[in-house]
Amino acid sequence: MQSKGMGRVLHLGCEKRAFGGIERRVQTACSCRQRGRRYIERMNTPPTSTSAFRSRSVERVVRGQPTSDGAGVKLTRVLTQPLQKRLDPFLMLDAFGSEAAADYIGGFPDHPHRGFETVTIMQEGRMRHRDSVGNVGLLGPGSVQWMTAGRGIIHSEMPEQEAGLMAGFQLWVNLAASDKMQPPAYRDIAPADVPRFVTPDGATVRVIAGHSQGVAGAVTRPTTEPIVLDLTLPSGASFDAELPPGHNAFAYVSAGAVEFGDASAPTRVDAERMAVLGNEAGAAGVRLVAPAGLAAPARVLLVAGRPLGEPIAQYGPFVMNTTSELQQAVSDFQRGVLAA
Repeated sequence: MQSKGMGRVLHLGCEKRAFGGIERRVQTACSCRQRGRRYIERMNTPPTSTSAFRSRSVERVVRGQPTSDGAGVKLTRVLTQPLQKRLDPFLMLDAFGSEAAADYIGGFPDHPHRGFETVTIMQEGRMRHRDSVGNVGLLGPGSVQWMTAGRGIIHSEMPEQEAGLMAGFQLWVNLAASDKMQPPAYRDIAPADVPRFVTPDGATVRVIAGHSQGVAGAVTRPTTEPIVLDLTLPSGASFDAELPPGHNAFAYVSAGAVEFGDASAPTRVDAERMAVLGNEAGAAGVRLVAPAGLAAPARVLLVAGRPLGEPIAQYGPFVMNTTSELQQAVSDFQRGVLAA
């Protein structure tokens, strides 16, 4: 009995030792599996940047020049000829805004263009477009008109209101020499067709052209690859806009105020001012912050594009590469064949 008991005890001891060894191996295997799962999870998790978003700085602040165009429409010319080389491929930016009908009622009767694109962005008011190709469009609040003059077009933009606020922008985008004599084209973009998104910070971004944070804009253009963003920033909100390294860029503040650049050294730009953004190596784009305490949201038009690096020859509504091409454009207009 005892020997059997002793044999049983010894056997149980062996079982315990064997079970303990198995338990340790199971625990080790589980631990390895857990470490393996954690490793796989880390490998499948998108990397988080350890460096902060590096912003372009403000190279200079520009105050526009009051002027008039068309049939006496009062406006502010913000991007002027002296800045064309610095902000290539952009040729001009006009900002208009008035509640006085006398400031805009004359509109822009028939006039020619050749060699570039015009982009009209309406904030408030109504304006009718007609051109020599047969296009007709009505621009209302939030709508956009993208017109490629190409080899030549004659068009008009006339108010369809007799009172109230009329406000918006017109941007001129140059065409490459190889594209200047392409057929004219026109696109009328309704407000609902302009992609938009709202950031967790409360910034509203309308992507008129190009891309922003994975959202494709209403317009994509080759060669100059423009980015045009219409931004609304409530007080205290910020937005990091990624910009291709080689693009020239500027931002026009139409309402409120915005601080541009890294938090360590931001530059405040008040309403009716344009910030020419630097081209610093290593910058991912530009950071915009609406300062705390603004009575109303800030409004900003952010524009960037790939420079053409070509000669610019301009005479009024004609933009070519050489003087002889300008002379030909004027001659074609005078002979009535510019838009033929």
